[in-house]
Amino acid sequence: MDDTESTTTSADENTGNLCDNPTRDTLAEGLLGLLKPTVDQLDDRVRATRISQLELKQQIDSLNEELQKVREALNNHPDLDPYVKKLIACKHKVTVVLNVLQASQDRLNDIRRMVSKEKGVRTITESQSQDPLEGPSGSAVASEKGSIN
Repeated sequence: MDDTESTTTSADENTGNLCDNPTRDTLAEGLLGLLKPTVDQLDDRVRATRISQLELKQQIDSLNEELQKVREALNNHPDLDPYVKKLIACKHKVTVVLNVLQASQDRLNDIRRMVSKEKGVRTITESQSQDPLEGPSGSAVASEKGSIN
């Protein structure tokens, strides 16, 4: 029984404060499992929206240039000036939305990095918590393999 107690003590010392409560770890892993697909889906949708916004901005710029050419050709500014102003205002709104989407995507990327980092820490703590159970020479594994044969 002394060997078991010393192994348990060394397992507790190796894991430190990272794995104090298996229930908490299970819940955290479950929450990460629930949130990750949603974050990934949201990230994909933000990326698609950003692409659409960029395309729309390019089309607005192109239309703005064409209207400028038409205005110069007609040499009649009073009729086209309100439309040009509306296009400029619309372009500004698209730019603002694009900036908001960029900030959102940056936040999503930060969340994705934190999820990946948390998974890496869990993998390390799980491997550290399993090593002390085998003992220094791996004799527990050897004895189990011998009993199976």
